[in-house]
This record gives sequence, C-alpha cells and structure tokens, in this order.
Amino acid sequence: MIYLNFTDLSEEAQERLIANSKEDVKKKYGKDLMDYATKHHTNLDQMLDEEALRNLYSYTYVFNI
Repeated sequence: MIYLNFTDLSEEAQERLIANSKEDVKKKYGKDLMDYATKHHTNLDQMLDEEALRNLYSYTYVFNI
C-alpha cells in the first residue's frame, strides 16, 4: 500500500512513484526482461519504463486529505 498526501501529487511525487515502480519491476522481472530484450533486440530501458508504468496500476493507494 502506498500512502500519499492529496496535496503531494507534484511532479517530484510522480517521479518518486515511477522510480519505486522501476525498482519493483527490476526485482520481480529483471532477468526475464533482460533475456527478452536481448533475444528480440529491443531497448531494455524503454521496456523497463513501460513495465514500470503498468506496474503502477497494481498498487493500492491511500490518500490522506
């Protein structure tokens, strides 16, 4: 669960959420993504960014207003 203050939806907060999501994706699927990118000659960083955005939808958010 991710706790956010409703007034803290700034660009920095969004970047922090994406950075956390990237770390989660690296931990969960890092080896698989690297193998896929190598096999299909795709950009690993771009794949990581896309998967991190998808991963954000799996979080449960709690907003404090």
